[in-house]
Amino acid sequence: MLGQEITLGIVIAAALVDSINPCVLGVLIFLIAFMTRVFKSPNKMLLGGLLYSAVVYATYLALGFGILKAALSIGLATSIYWAAALIAIGAGLFEIKDYFWYGRGFSLQMVPGAAERIRRYTARIEGLESLHPFFLYLTTAALGIFVVLVELPCTGAPYLVILGLLAKGEYSAAVPLLLLYNFVFVLPLLAVIALAYFGTSSERLEAWRKKHRGLMRLGIGIFLIALGFYMIYSLNPVL
Repeated sequence: MLGQEITLGIVIAAALVDSINPCVLGVLIFLIAFMTRVFKSPNKMLLGGLLYSAVVYATYLALGFGILKAALSIGLATSIYWAAALIAIGAGLFEIKDYFWYGRGFSLQMVPGAAERIRRYTARIEGLESLHPFFLYLTTAALGIFVVLVELPCTGAPYLVILGLLAKGEYSAAVPLLLLYNFVFVLPLLAVIALAYFGTSSERLEAWRKKHRGLMRLGIGIFLIALGFYMIYSLNPVL
């Protein structure tokens, strides 16, 4: 059906837009540099990066299922749909603002103090490098859960919009789309990890991110505003 095709396209597009967020890429590049130092082996760094990506996927997916299930079970699907549409428009405006005045005034960013806490945690983990590699992988996985939670104010708008869109339908139909969203979301993470594995330095990756972060924000903002108005129009197509 046409509506299903549109929803599928929107889910894929939103996941891609969400995944190229400068917050997501910035933390990942920092963690790649950390894992390269700690594991001292490209193969071990690759394994750590894949583990981190898997944890991000699972955590993001669990949050999505929880919000979606709650919205459907307590009958707030329409309210969440409207809230998601308005959040999309508001978040989109802030993202576009950062294209012109990056970081000035209010911006969608990680929980205050989270970046410093991530640095402290990685420094502590790095100090335990003499312990068994399993412990390092375990702490890297735990760090992935923490990163997902503190990144939500920065990355959560596209995800919340998609959850609002999916909440208007059946739960059984939303499940595969949510699985797809999260798979697409981690693809750029895997691409960055692959680049690092094949020799691209974290410094070069970070320089690229900083050079293009304004354009990333602009693209995210335009998409969110367009999606927010689409959601409102879909409820009132005769207007």
